[in-house]
Amino acid sequence: MDKLLNKLPFTDSVLRFIRKETDKIKMLHGKQLAWMVNTKNTISDFSEVEFSVFSQWGDDGIIQFLINKIPNINKTFIEFGVENYRESNTRFLLCNNNWSGLVFDGSIENIRFIQKDSIYWKHNLTAEALFITKDNINQAIKNNNFSGDLGILHIDIDGNDYWIWESISEVNPAIVIMEYNSCFGKSLPVSIPYSASFQVRNAHHSGLYYGASISALCHLATKKGYVFIGCNTNGNNSYFVKKEYADLFVIHTPESGYIKSEFRQNRDSTGNLTFKNDHEVLKNINPLPLVNVITGEMLTTKNL
Repeated sequence: MDKLLNKLPFTDSVLRFIRKETDKIKMLHGKQLAWMVNTKNTISDFSEVEFSVFSQWGDDGIIQFLINKIPNINKTFIEFGVENYRESNTRFLLCNNNWSGLVFDGSIENIRFIQKDSIYWKHNLTAEALFITKDNINQAIKNNNFSGDLGILHIDIDGNDYWIWESISEVNPAIVIMEYNSCFGKSLPVSIPYSASFQVRNAHHSGLYYGASISALCHLATKKGYVFIGCNTNGNNSYFVKKEYADLFVIHTPESGYIKSEFRQNRDSTGNLTFKNDHEVLKNINPLPLVNVITGEMLTTKNL
């Protein structure tokens, strides 16, 4: 909706008014859906609770279900890679549940947009422009006074996701949401090798070479004291909770919880969507390096 509005010849004031009125309608519907989700004690999978208000897929509903299940959860979140925060997995949480949050994005323009949005004074939100690396993330969190217990940590930076979560020690989240690369499959525990300057479009024009496999993330989760409780049905976000909450949820292995993505996001060398199957495209491009996060063995995308 926002992308369509930006293409129309409206003034900034008209755009702000349309967004405000649209958000009111979305919030009203979202509150009704959240109430329905909160009546559920048990579910067989996340599809039973998914809904979208500001999330791209059904993650708004999943998050509502999870925070209702975990007792005395800290009402704070950190989310990475939010762009202008109009489409985000924590915006409904901020507005509906009045949580406090810290968001990062690499674009100064995006952060300025967030800071001019009415959401910024209506809620306790901090937005900072930062190109996240292993070396700067803990200090950035500490500088913004988000140390210690945290409700939700959400990492979606289309790149070094595995290595950033591995390096984070400043916060202790109850829930961790990690983007995974469905094209990397469910068996090999692989990630792109760490590069502090990694940018997905510079790595390969298809936009498919990024992040880590679900198996790699599950390996890291176990090391950090978390259990894997499933993925959204669109096959891009995986969910982990601290092992002390394991009895509250169905626990999955990488094989049982993996969901293959069906969306087609790959682009040709001119930047246009190809509408080809992402998994097939990644197999047929020139080999790109991967690392087995358990053994350290170097592989390529041809091994997938």
